[in-house]
Amino acid sequence: MGLSLSFPLQIRETPFVQHPRTRLAMHGPTALSDAELVTLLYGDGGDYDATLRNAQNALGAAGGLLGLQRLSVEELQQLPGIGSVRSIRIKAALELCRRLILAGFEDRFQIRAPADAAQLMLIEMSHLDQEHLRVICLDTKNRVQKIQTLYVGSLNSSLLRVGEVYKEAIRLNSAAIILVHNHPSGDPTPSADDIQVTRDVYAAGKLLDIDLLDHLIIGQGQWISMRERGLGFGA
Repeated sequence: MGLSLSFPLQIRETPFVQHPRTRLAMHGPTALSDAELVTLLYGDGGDYDATLRNAQNALGAAGGLLGLQRLSVEELQQLPGIGSVRSIRIKAALELCRRLILAGFEDRFQIRAPADAAQLMLIEMSHLDQEHLRVICLDTKNRVQKIQTLYVGSLNSSLLRVGEVYKEAIRLNSAAIILVHNHPSGDPTPSADDIQVTRDVYAAGKLLDIDLLDHLIIGQGQWISMRERGLGFGA
C-alpha cells in the first residue's frame, strides 16, 4: 500500500477554475466575494486556503470594506495576514475607489435631486469617525464647482460661523450651495442643532442671494434630506 502525502495548494497551484484571478477573467469581478478580491490584492505566494482565510479574517476584524477604508496603513498592518506591502496595496486600491466615486466632480457633476448629492458623498463620508461639515458649491445649472470641508468635529449651531459657510461660494460666484455632514454613530436622524444650523444658513443665503438647496445628513450607508423633511427651510 503506497504512502500518500498531501500538501496545501499554493496559490500558483490552485486548480484553474478555482483561482479567483481566473474566475475574475472568465466571469468578471462581480463573481468574486469581497474576501476573494482582497486576496488578489495580496498577490501570489502562500497556500490559497490560508490566504483566503486571512482576507476573510481581516475583513471581519475591520468591519467590512468600509472598515478597511477607515483604517490607516499602520492600522491595516495589525490585521490578520496583512504586512507592510499588503497594507499599502489595499490602501492604494481603496483610494482609487474613492477617487473613482468622486470623478464626477471633475466632470462638473450636476445635482438634479438630493439623491445625486448623496451619491456623490455617501461612500466617502459614511465611514468617517469624526463629524465633517462640507459645502458643495453649485453654479446656475447646479453643476458642482467645489466641495469644501469646512469643519471637523461636532456640528454646533452656537459655534458655526455662517459667514464661513458662504465664503467660498461668494468667491466662486456660486448660485447655490448644499450642506452635507455625517453622523459617526451611523444614525442620520437630525438633531435640534442640525435643524438650527439649517435654519441659520438658509436665512443667510436669502440675504446673500445664494440658495441653500439642501442639507444632507449622512449615516452608515444611509442619508436624509433636511429639505425633503421640511426641517429648517422657510421657518
